[in-house]
Amino acid sequence: MSTVRVSPEVADALADRRAVVALESTIFSNLGLPSPANREALARCIAAVRAAGAVPAVTAVLDGVARVGLAESEHDRILGAARKVAERDLPVAIGEAWQFGATTVSASLALAARVGVHVFATGGIGGVHRGAEVHGDVSADLPALARHAVVTVSAGAKSFLDLPRTLEMLETLGVPVVGVGCDEFPAFTVVSSGLRLGHRIDDRVALARVAHARLQLGGGMLVCTPVPAADAVDATVMHSAIERALLSATQQGVSGPAVTPIVLAEIATETGGEAVRANLSLAENNAALAGELAVQLRNL
Repeated sequence: MSTVRVSPEVADALADRRAVVALESTIFSNLGLPSPANREALARCIAAVRAAGAVPAVTAVLDGVARVGLAESEHDRILGAARKVAERDLPVAIGEAWQFGATTVSASLALAARVGVHVFATGGIGGVHRGAEVHGDVSADLPALARHAVVTVSAGAKSFLDLPRTLEMLETLGVPVVGVGCDEFPAFTVVSSGLRLGHRIDDRVALARVAHARLQLGGGMLVCTPVPAADAVDATVMHSAIERALLSATQQGVSGPAVTPIVLAEIATETGGEAVRANLSLAENNAALAGELAVQLRNL
């Protein structure tokens, strides 16, 4: 049995050289969004990709098989509790036949690249955690972005990370970072981090040419677009919520990758659901842009 299975719809699309967009499953599990928001996110992201003219390919590990593309009848399986699967965890999840592993950005990029999907949409990437100079906690998302020939579309990086160092690390790794509809690096549910980007390209055809050139040269690229302003969380409110959430994680003795779901849950509570609404909006917006980009890339 193959360790990576491509759904019939995605396999047909790749064979016909039609546009395909990979989607991670962590955001659609309750590790990413609480129920029923995770179900809504899944439906909205899939619909946005299809509306753009592309085929959605949700990634996950089901019954010990890494999957790229799921049937609608399998969607309920990715909504419940699960273990996260980063790229390093894929062999373990496959070898131990995990019933369900929710793929993160790094695992999704690895699987997408493995089967020839070149565009991937997520909410916000991981990055350099605050205090990394002490504990060295840097998300595997960053080297995966550099290593795999896939274009990632996101609303920047999670707001609670060390965003200046995250951008510096992306530069060190040689990952091009391009803004669409923004001159500054987005901060996930907040429109801007205040950090200036080196490149902004709003024209989709021009963006596709840049992405095509990057893929031909090898390696990945990060395309950033901000959360729609009407659904964004106020920066002052978010900053205050983040500080309280990080303090809560520290008091619970939580560190490393386990910090992310706890902090996101704390932020959702502290912001009265505003963060969840913003997360839904940005995920859908990213999926729509990824679909448009995938279609333009197909034309090249």
